[in-house]
This record gives sequence, structure tokens and C-alpha cells, in this order.
Amino acid sequence: MKQLLRDYLNFQSVERGLAKNSLQAYEGDLNKYLEFLEKNKIRSVDKISYQDVLNYLTSLKKKGLASTTISRNVAAIKTFHKFLVREGTTENFPTANLKFPKIPRKLPKVFSVDEVVKLLEQPHGQVPASLRDKAILEVLYGAGVRVSELVFLNVDDIDFESGYIRVFGKGSKERIVPVGSYALEAISEYIKKGRIKLIKGYHSGALFLNQHGKRLTRQGCWKILNKYAKQAGLEDIHPHSLRHSFATSLLQAGADLRSVQEMLGHADISTTQIYTHVTREHLKEVYMLTHPKAKKI
Repeated sequence: MKQLLRDYLNFQSVERGLAKNSLQAYEGDLNKYLEFLEKNKIRSVDKISYQDVLNYLTSLKKKGLASTTISRNVAAIKTFHKFLVREGTTENFPTANLKFPKIPRKLPKVFSVDEVVKLLEQPHGQVPASLRDKAILEVLYGAGVRVSELVFLNVDDIDFESGYIRVFGKGSKERIVPVGSYALEAISEYIKKGRIKLIKGYHSGALFLNQHGKRLTRQGCWKILNKYAKQAGLEDIHPHSLRHSFATSLLQAGADLRSVQEMLGHADISTTQIYTHVTREHLKEVYMLTHPKAKKI
């Protein structure tokens, strides 16, 4: 079954264009699934039953894994068996009626405009790293891109004249995102005074570079974000915190949900709708503070 798993992962990578992180997560989940089957002496995909799959998922729940992790396992196992049936490897489809567990919708951590401004003010000075970090924070908030998208930006992806950046999101899907003058100015300053000193002779088109002149990694970007969040006194920082704040700021200012969905690169608008819960709380707060009949005096 290990060979079948390799075939499945190759299909997801080459034909479906599944992102590297998702591919690694699926591989880890399915390896544990196959180990469970082997432990229970189930060595053929023809012999796997619906109950076997349920038993495995129950074992994950007993370990106290989060609903999101279990849901990811369900997705991996379902698509794995669907692939085997579609390829004609087996007629056995034990996950045909398998349902996804209900996941409680968790509101994203969102920083206020004042908190974001305080964060963006942290990198200062004209040393290359400070210029780079300033540009990174401005782009994360100014364009709402994922950290994984930001680190793969190239210099050629920035259109200074039109005020757009080209982003490659999940599944290598390309989208064009508007970006404000603050971010463009920070990028321009970094390219002219910072990047030219970081590149160290490498022939790289990467926009954001580390101290060795190579493309900045997600982990490197996360360390930068965490560093300045601590300096600004912000807690519960997350790699997506500025992305969440970007979306919320737009919706609170009256942007329509479809436009925000397009800018964030969400395939399904239901993913974007989670931000409406945040903006409703904001509207309620404004109402309670300003309407004369909102509360007794």
C-alpha cells in the first residue's frame, strides 16, 4: 500500500497542484493511517471497511487531536480511496459515506488599526534588514497576502506604476492584488537601499532576501513578525494576523465581501464570511457607544 500512497501523492502534486505544505501534511496523515491498518493486519485496499476507517478516526479523537486535524485526516483518507477507485486499483470504496466532522468556527485574531500602526512603526533605520522588514510588514497588511505567498514574491511581481502585485496562492493560482502607496514606497526604498546590499552576488529574482542573500523562508518571516510584535507589545500574534486585520479593515470601511474574497484568494466565499462576524461585533460596539437608545443612562 506504500506504493499506492506514493502514486496518490504524485497525482496530488503533479495533476492537482497541491501546495507543498498540504502535500506533506497529507503524507504524514496517510502514513499513520496505513500503519494503523498494518497493525490491525489489513494489508489490502480491497479489505478495508467503513468500520476500519471509523476505528482509525476514533483513535485520533481519543488522542485529543483538534477537530481541524481530524477533518484534515478525513479529507486525506477520502481522497486517497477515491483516487484508488478512479484509477481502477480497487472497487472497494470504504469512505463513500464518510462525513466531515463539524468544526466550530473560530474567529481570527484581529488587531485594531492603532495596534497595526504601532507594529508597522517598529522597523526603523536605514540598515538593509530594517528596510526589508518594514517592506514585509507593509505588504502583509497592505495587500493581505499569506506569509507563504509573500516569501515567493519576485521583484518582477511588483507593478509600481499600476499599484498592483502579482501573487501565486494555493495550488499555484495567480491573482493580482492592489497595494497601497505606503507598501509600494517601503518596497521601493528596500530595493534601492537594502536588497542591493543583501543580494551578495547571487542572481536571484526573489524580492525578500535573508542575510545570506537567499530567498527569505516562511520561518524567517515568522521570526521577523514575532520580533516586532513583541517590541510593539502585541500578544497572540499569528502569521495570518495582518492578513486577518487587512480583511477586517476593508469590511469595516464598507468593502463588499466578493472583492475581499478576490483579494484574499479564497476559492469559496464561505471562508471569507468568517470576517463578517468580526465586523458585526465592531458594528454592535459602535452602536452601543453612540446610539441614544442603546442603553439606559
